[in-house]
Order: sequence, then structure tokens, then C-alpha cells
Amino acid sequence: MNRYTKRTFVLEMVMVAVGIVFAFPVYVLVNLAIRQPSDTSSPIRPTTSPTFDNFTGAWREAGLGGALINSVLVTTVSVFIVLAVSALAAYPLARSAARWSRGTFLLIMLGLILPFQLASLPLYQTIRDLGLLGSIWSLVLFYAGLQVPFTTFLYVGFLRALPRDFEDAASIDGASPFKTFRYVVLPMLKPITVTALVLNAVAVWNDFFTPLLYLSGSDQQTVPVAVAGFVGQFVSDWNLIFAALLISIVPVLAVYLALQRSIINGFAGGLKG
Repeated sequence: MNRYTKRTFVLEMVMVAVGIVFAFPVYVLVNLAIRQPSDTSSPIRPTTSPTFDNFTGAWREAGLGGALINSVLVTTVSVFIVLAVSALAAYPLARSAARWSRGTFLLIMLGLILPFQLASLPLYQTIRDLGLLGSIWSLVLFYAGLQVPFTTFLYVGFLRALPRDFEDAASIDGASPFKTFRYVVLPMLKPITVTALVLNAVAVWNDFFTPLLYLSGSDQQTVPVAVAGFVGQFVSDWNLIFAALLISIVPVLAVYLALQRSIINGFAGGLKG
């Protein structure tokens, strides 16, 4: 019979304390975002007269409308390319026993070891020679290459944990390797695909350095750059700054909440394998 012990109570208190620690910054963010600029009381004190004027002001002054469109476009196209390329590359790497498979996998994994900052200058020169500076497609090209090694690593680990029974049955029925991947393997990759989608989307959405580098001097900007410019221009008006930050995290948070069950299944499947 299960009994409620002191150890259980201590663990629950620790979990509550950890939850409070993580929730406290979110509380301060929301509390200041809905507070009137004339209220100079402590950020911890609950706001008694909330207002939503800060959100409209942040949207207008920081130009978040265009920045959100750019961020959504860059994130969507980049993540789609990364997932497609990584899944197609991971399948032969995980299933082939040839010597080239292991060598190719190790070569791809070098992308996880080497920091991309080492290639910032040559990459910038390449983007400039292609005439893509100031264009959001330069970001798509950059992220499509940057995130492939990590995503391929996730797919290979997940594929190696999957049994090959269904694939062998499809091969016996005369299915080609591509059809086997399309109709047999790909549906089984849904958990890790959703996990990789969210991880890549968060990384691309929150990146500040790359858009600042490739879009500098143009009228194009992403959400992190827009918020950073807003902070520099209205450094004393923290209510507008926090409102802009809250707007910027809502899209990613909404996607995560919508896919959280599949994300947990993806991590659980990887740990089980």
C-alpha cells in the first residue's frame, strides 16, 4: 500500500519551490507589461489598475507587425527545409551498415562541435556575393545549414531505436527504399519530428546575432532585433519594453502548448531507445 511519507512531502515542496522560481520572472514580465507608466511601485507588487495601452504602443513604436511576419516566414521555411533534409539524410545513415555511413555521420556531427561564429566572416562574404544581404532569404539559407547536424543527430538516434520489421515487410512486398521511407518510416517519426520542430523553431525564432548581421542597414528585421532596437530607443519606458517582450514570446509559446504531448512523447521515445 502506498503511503504519503515525509520524503514525498519534501519532494513536493522542492517541486513547488522550483515552480515558483521559474514562474517568478514570468509574473514580473506580465505584471510590468500591464502596468501604467505612472506607476513606479515595486515590480513585485501586483498591478491594481491594469492597462493594455502598453501593447498597442509597443506594437506601433517597435514595428512588431512586420517583424512578426518576417520571423514567422523565416522560421517556417527554415524549419521545413531542416526537417526534410535531416529526415532524408538520417534514414540511410541509421540503416546502412556500410563504412561510408559511419564516416558521413561523423562528418555531419562536426557541425555540432565547431561553433558557427568561426565561419561568420566567410559566410557573410558568401551571402554578400550571392546578393542576399538585407533579405530574409539569407536567414533561411543560413538556418537551413546550421540546424541540419543537430536535427540529423536526433533523427538517427530515434531511427536506430525503431525495429526494422515493418521496413523488411515493405521490401519483401516490392517497395522501393524511398516508398518504404515515405509510407512506413515517416509516420513512425512523428514524435521526434514534432520535438525537432519545436527545438529548431525556438532556436531560429530567438536568434538575435544572425538577423542583426545579415539584415543590418535594411528595413527588414525579425522580432528579437525589433525588440532590441525598441529597448535602445525607449530604454526608460520599461512597461512598453516588457509588453513587446510578451508579444514576442506568445507565438512560440502557443506552438509549444499545442504540441506539448507530442514533444513529451518524442523525448520519452528517445530516452527509451
